[in-house]
Amino acid sequence: MSELCTIQTFVQRVAEAIAAALSIDVEIVDDQLYRVGATGNIKKELGSKQKRGYVNKFVINTGENYVVTNPGEHNLCKSCDLKGNCFYTAGLFCAIKLEGKSIGLISLISFNEGQRKTLLAKKICYLNFCEQMADLLASKVSEFRTMAKLSATSKHLETIVDTIQEGIVAINTGGKVTYFNKAAENMLGIKQVEICNRDMESFLPNALALKVLSGTRAIDSTEVVYVGKRKAHVLSSAYPIRLGPRIVGVVEKFTAMNEVQKLAYRFNVPTQGLTFDDIIGDSSSFIAVKERARKVATSSSTVLMQGESGTGKGLFARAIHFASKRSGKPLVIINCGAIPDTLLESELFGYEEGAFTGAKHGGKPGKFELADGGTVFLDEIGELPLYLQSKLLRVLQERCMERVGGVKTIPIDVRVIAATNKDLTKMVASGDFRADLYYRLNVIPLRIPSLRERSEDVSGLLSHFLQKYNKLFDKNFQDFSQEAYRVLKSYHWPGNARELENSIEYACNLETGSEINVNNLPPQVMRPQSLGIGHTLKIRLEEGKKEVERQVFQEAFKIYGTSGEAKEKISQALGISRATLYRRLKEIESESQY
Repeated sequence: MSELCTIQTFVQRVAEAIAAALSIDVEIVDDQLYRVGATGNIKKELGSKQKRGYVNKFVINTGENYVVTNPGEHNLCKSCDLKGNCFYTAGLFCAIKLEGKSIGLISLISFNEGQRKTLLAKKICYLNFCEQMADLLASKVSEFRTMAKLSATSKHLETIVDTIQEGIVAINTGGKVTYFNKAAENMLGIKQVEICNRDMESFLPNALALKVLSGTRAIDSTEVVYVGKRKAHVLSSAYPIRLGPRIVGVVEKFTAMNEVQKLAYRFNVPTQGLTFDDIIGDSSSFIAVKERARKVATSSSTVLMQGESGTGKGLFARAIHFASKRSGKPLVIINCGAIPDTLLESELFGYEEGAFTGAKHGGKPGKFELADGGTVFLDEIGELPLYLQSKLLRVLQERCMERVGGVKTIPIDVRVIAATNKDLTKMVASGDFRADLYYRLNVIPLRIPSLRERSEDVSGLLSHFLQKYNKLFDKNFQDFSQEAYRVLKSYHWPGNARELENSIEYACNLETGSEINVNNLPPQVMRPQSLGIGHTLKIRLEEGKKEVERQVFQEAFKIYGTSGEAKEKISQALGISRATLYRRLKEIESESQY
């Protein structure tokens, strides 16, 4: 549709005004020769396209006004099939120009000799008048262009403002609402059609926008509770809208406090973490568990890590998170054994305002909400009280939760990694841990070997922690003395890598020489009776026996096969009962799955 067609009603009024003023028929066409305005005999052709229009095309293309005195004899008429039989006797053609381009033209047409004489006699006067009417039409099109641009800009801005998560409300100097976006609707439960053009005070009497309008300066980041059709605890800011020195309105933006808290939490958690390569250990058992953890890191399946205290379960949890697709989202760490039972539920799942005495105004999101999109690491999961185990089970099964004191179901997207140094199977048997929760957690089991099981990794850990505390304490210890190294290598490390690190930190604080001397090692490492040599030898003997037994079974399966009949032959060859064989195979399988 041409621009003249968009103001067709106005164009027709102009055509009729020209015809009334000049007593002559008028035709107004656009740049495609469609009739937009017409009077007299031509009015019935409104909306149709001219079939010939040789003169009209010439005027539109050149932008030059033109007068045809003898239709049919002019050079422009040579190609016309009506040459010599033209239906008009004379014509005056005036281009309608906007920004140097023709957008149409005005034609004054005579159909008899009397009209022809008048037109030609007054052509200069008529042409001047038509030029003014052409300017009027051009200015109207220009105005329409401007309004269309403003409307498009307004729609763009409205769409942008409606898609942001912050609530936006604007008022004029009379305190009436001029804009109310979708986020504000959702937070307060008030529809835009209900509040727009109404007094803000009747809906939100404590609005910061009203305070700014009454003379207060701009208000930044203030905690407010608004009560519309629903209560909203928000962080709000209000700013005056100025036109020069004059205030013409106020705009207020507000964000739900739980979203602010989530954002603040995410800015306070690390966005980069350690990798599997940062976890020290080159023993075959440790490499195997690292490779398994690396493989499962990319999924969202729940991981249950078991192992003694100090083996590095927390390091594995961090490495799994930062190797996953969730690495850009929060890693929330919760020690279930370090938080009192009375506080653990609200810490995990959050609470609503008024849920209990001392509950924070507006409520508080829990760790699961704060971790949305990321990972929750539940350390010491064996310490989780039974009454909370059912809520955690719901999170794992249904991916949703409710705050303490709340009735609203909150969907959450988190990956759970759990860790324990307890035997959960025994806790399930004793009724201290839910069996259904155990199976939900034990989707991907990882057993982290103790330092006793990977004694060959002690040397690498000693070197790593010595370098770490050299840097932290701004020291330059070169190595360990031979005696110190022997003692550290022979110690059984009941506290695993954590105890080893603490021992190196202890020694680095006391040592004044160039290397760590045996006399500066911790007392429990130094005392012969604490070295647990006999205990260590016994453990090594048991582990050696298990390994030999495993190798013997593997060789037997290669020789005899794995059928029931083959196992009967193996038990006879080894001199053990078939029941004992099956029990030992089950124990080996259970140990190796971790």
